[in-house]
Amino acid sequence: MTANASSSALHKPQILACTPVAQSRLFKVEALDLRFSNGAERQFERLGGKGHGAVMIVAMPDPDHVLLIREYAAGFEEYVLTLPKGLIDPGEDAAAAANRELMEECGVGARHIEPLCELSLAPNYMRHRMNVLLATDLYDKRLPGDEPEPLVVETQPIDDIDALLARDDFHEARAIAALYIARDRLRAKRQGPVS
Repeated sequence: MTANASSSALHKPQILACTPVAQSRLFKVEALDLRFSNGAERQFERLGGKGHGAVMIVAMPDPDHVLLIREYAAGFEEYVLTLPKGLIDPGEDAAAAANRELMEECGVGARHIEPLCELSLAPNYMRHRMNVLLATDLYDKRLPGDEPEPLVVETQPIDDIDALLARDDFHEARAIAALYIARDRLRAKRQGPVS
């Protein structure tokens, strides 16, 4: 929105109705009837959100490398390379969920976990938010997970994201954004405060 945009554009539309359209074991589709501040009415469809959110972890076994997992992506019907991730369970905060997911998916825990950012994907159609966390000072620890098969864990240099992007099996937008954000945060820490 530009600085010259009308202030009426800043008012959220009125929700006239929210109607379930379809539901599966994982997804609920809702029709959202809206009235905008200018009187226009539209119906949007979205994936309904519930739960406690999700985490994606940039896990660093050393200062120069990141752990990636290879898992089956049903949407593409192929194996993809991505960052470890998963849902936040009831009673967990993001850091606890990140550490549990690392143990389940990578066989490591982290002594230090810090938040990096929160990302969304297709916000016009989904309420889903992903908490991205940086995990360092890793140690061996495995927990049983819900994956149907063991995940392959790979180690890649965090400073060579371009090499990952050249691969056919690495294309998840949230993982790409998370790696760039983590790399830049780590570079800034190494350079120290600007005087």
